[in-house]
Amino acid sequence: MPDTSTGRTRVAVLISGAGSNMAALIDAARQPGAPFEVVLVLSNRPEAGGLAVAEIKGVATAVVDHAPFGKDRAAHEQAIQTALDAHGVEVVALAGYMRLLTPFLVGRWAGRMLNIHPSLLPRYPGLDTHARAIAAGDAEAGCTVHLVTEGVDEGRVLGQAAVPIQPGDTPATLARRVLSAEHDLYPRVLAGFCRRP
Repeated sequence: MPDTSTGRTRVAVLISGAGSNMAALIDAARQPGAPFEVVLVLSNRPEAGGLAVAEIKGVATAVVDHAPFGKDRAAHEQAIQTALDAHGVEVVALAGYMRLLTPFLVGRWAGRMLNIHPSLLPRYPGLDTHARAIAAGDAEAGCTVHLVTEGVDEGRVLGQAAVPIQPGDTPATLARRVLSAEHDLYPRVLAGFCRRP
């Protein structure tokens, strides 16, 4: 899997918003001995704040706006695939990418596409994870890095980090602490994934 010129796996990060997990991955890739490099940050939203962050960090960016494609999701994903091919991408990391993917892109990257989700899967796939954990009276929440499959948040779990739920927590306060855990977990799991034979 590693790129023969650098010995490191070429990773693209897909975002839709601020890109804080993306930034954590870029920073981790610059540490000595990192087994991956972020060669592309791609967004489906031209206004995504993470694009400017990536540019400041010197990483190539691309926008494949979903709006002009209307309901033709396959055509949108084909345009994404073209951008990934152009950058020699070997692994795709979703980081706040807020689009459900079709079998085309999921199949193309089967076993090589990761996602981070803000719950301890299999609990609370989908949205509103923090509110659901609090409402259920759970003692802890957390985050999960998993492989992407056609089912929503159903892929094999690669790593998790638990975050205690504190008395008086709101979805917002819990989300902040879980996000901090994500910034630690995602780079570690991606590094381990890229080191595998």
